[in-house]
Amino acid sequence: MRHGDRVKKLGRKYEHRRALMRNLIAALIRYERIRTTVAKAKEARRHAERLVRFAISGTLADRRQVARMVSEPALVRKLFNEIAPRLADRQGGYTRIHRLGYRPGDSAEMAYLEFVVRSEKPAAEEKEKKQPKKQRETKAKGVSKKPAKKQGSA
Repeated sequence: MRHGDRVKKLGRKYEHRRALMRNLIAALIRYERIRTTVAKAKEARRHAERLVRFAISGTLADRRQVARMVSEPALVRKLFNEIAPRLADRQGGYTRIHRLGYRPGDSAEMAYLEFVVRSEKPAAEEKEKKQPKKQRETKAKGVSKKPAKKQGSA
């Protein structure tokens, strides 16, 4: 009989696994959608759903519980002030896993982990991030200025 199999170990020791989950949860709150492997997404979903339940109830004790998992105060505020009100009318199932297929390098199955109700704000931020990249490409295609050779009077 296999006891103690409730936690997926993900091939990591406790400290590394804890840091991984904290980073995945912080990224999920910041961007509201993250791309990761299916195994990591399933494990991170357990923690994310729990934190959203804390945020929906919104007491000081719940805020402190969330702060134990999410170290950045700005992300705790975002979870309580922006994300939790959007999800407050739901009984559960605050996140979804959308499978994407297999990663070319090692054939790991990839997925998006995202909140069910997302804001339109992150999509606008992604577009803004892409614009400077295009500007850099057009500058790179332009004529490069090379210093002209100086001819001596020899």
